[in-house]
Amino acid sequence: MTVKTKKRGRPTADKPALSMEKILEQAKMLMQREGKIPSIRRLASSLEVDAMAIYYYFTNKAELLESITVSLVEDIYEPYTQIQRSSWRLELQRLCESYLGLLQQYPGLLETLLSMESLGPAQIFTQRFEQVISPLALSQQDKDNAISLLADYLHGYALALNCQKAGATLTLEHLKGPLELYCTGLEVKSDESD
Repeated sequence: MTVKTKKRGRPTADKPALSMEKILEQAKMLMQREGKIPSIRRLASSLEVDAMAIYYYFTNKAELLESITVSLVEDIYEPYTQIQRSSWRLELQRLCESYLGLLQQYPGLLETLLSMESLGPAQIFTQRFEQVISPLALSQQDKDNAISLLADYLHGYALALNCQKAGATLTLEHLKGPLELYCTGLEVKSDESD
């Protein structure tokens, strides 16, 4: 009879060292493949370590969850630093398409983002959004309203993309018309502020 030895703590010297980056990359790979944030046990098993090894790098599951989602959201389109009034619409389109693409690539991410208490991932998108619309010189109230409306629209759009049946025709291309209308509204609001 053979007894299977339990892998506890950090990996042995013959394996690559465990790191925060390695844990996050593995979690993202599992999430992409399985459509949900992996459990600590599932993640540890795929890394061939004891679950407690994960807690060496992350205090609790909430911290791991936030790190995974922040890592994913940081991958969305980063706008140019100097955005002109003539190019902000294109930058906003790129940001929105990138965000929706990320939500499609990682099934379960939308539900995870919406159920999180942490604001880390939302702050990344908000910062990039505010960078894109900076040429409009909107008031803070108008910026807050604009990001709320856009976030609700994009999350609804992502949900529709994720729920459609095979052969359905909703694509990222269908985003352009509504986004143009949204941009026109922002420009009108900006012109009223001048």
